[in-house]
This record gives sequence, C-alpha cells and structure tokens, in this order.
Amino acid sequence: MTTSANDDAIATLAGGCFWCLETAFNRLRGVHDAISGYMGGESERPSYEQVCGGRSGHAEVVQVRFDPDEISYRDLLECFFDLHDPTTLNRQGNDVGSQYRSAIFWHSPEQRAEAEAVIAELTARGVFPSGIVTQVVEAATFWPAEAYHQRYFEQNPGQPYCRAVVGPKVAKFSLRHAERLKQSA
Repeated sequence: MTTSANDDAIATLAGGCFWCLETAFNRLRGVHDAISGYMGGESERPSYEQVCGGRSGHAEVVQVRFDPDEISYRDLLECFFDLHDPTTLNRQGNDVGSQYRSAIFWHSPEQRAEAEAVIAELTARGVFPSGIVTQVVEAATFWPAEAYHQRYFEQNPGQPYCRAVVGPKVAKFSLRHAERLKQSA
C-alpha cells in the first residue's frame, strides 16, 4: 500500500465530477483529505479547460489520503461504487466524455487485487445489472486541480450544479453511510 510521509495511505479514484467525490470522501472518518485533480492523460500540468474539453486524456479524480487503521481501502471502494454509476462508459448523468470515466488508479499490487476483487464480488452479486465498466489501471502522475476546485461544494453550495447534483448525491450518500461519517459531517 502506498503511503504518504506520515504513513497515511493514498487512493486515487475517478467517478465523474470530482466535486461530488471530494465532498463525500472528505466526510468519511479516517479520511484526512480528498483532493480534486487529474490523472491518466498524456499532457503535463493539464488545466481544467483542457481536461473538460477532452483534449488531455485525463480523468477528473480525487486523491484520498486516509488512515488504513480507521478506514480500509475496501471501505473506500465500497463508498466509491455507491457514489457513482460504474456501468456507463465515459459518462456520469449529464456529464459526458472520457474525463468523467469510472476508474480506480491503483498505487500497489495489493490495491489492484482489492479493486479487482470488489468488482468481481459486485458483479457476482448482480449489484449493477448493466455490468461494471470501471477501469483498474496503475496510478500515474497526479495533477492537483486548480485551487478554486478544492472543497468547491463547501464554498459554493448555492451554485446551480451543486444544488442540483452535488448536494442531493452527497445527502443520499451521507444517509446510507452515516456510521462511517466524521462527527462534524
């Protein structure tokens, strides 16, 4: 398991708009921070405009720094699969393009094996009847998104996309995972 300087583990996940994922993951007990960014493309230092325009090949991702003694990688993956639709190729709701693909960027062989096992279990149980299209690929360079994207929902709850998409999705997630939330969430 890849860890940061203070022995926290790192997970990098793509599941549509990073504002939704970042907001939900930052509410989980054991998560120290979730940072919006980009991964999986060809260009260096991609901008939001390049990524959203589909010109860089990157996915919008959230890089999660977490304490594996408080929340497991498997728990994060279970939350991840509950936060987005892993059955639509390059699409989440009205957000269309490869930048919105479902992907798990693994940082160790153990993470890869765990991701593949979770997908196999969800498939065997028929949780998603349409079939999971989530990519499981090795992590590449993580490019943090521009500062105004970090904690975007917290700073812009009245923004139309936040009111219509992020807010309801995070509220539903918070109800389903109440036992996993930080006290302040």
